[in-house]
Amino acid sequence: MKDVTELNFEQAMEELEAIVRKLEAGQDSLENSITLYERGVALKQLCEKKLQEATLKIEKITIPG
Repeated sequence: MKDVTELNFEQAMEELEAIVRKLEAGQDSLENSITLYERGVALKQLCEKKLQEATLKIEKITIPG
């Protein structure tokens, strides 16, 4: 499993969606579910950061300075 910081937005979203599906299925052990949840939180934070960075880039392009 790659370190979260090595993933691009699309990879992080794909993995996050897979984690959500696994957690919703509820078939993992409690310990594994906690590990998945923690990874999901890290992926969510990464996606939010990358979206914020993209938004700032777009604002720089579209808002005259």
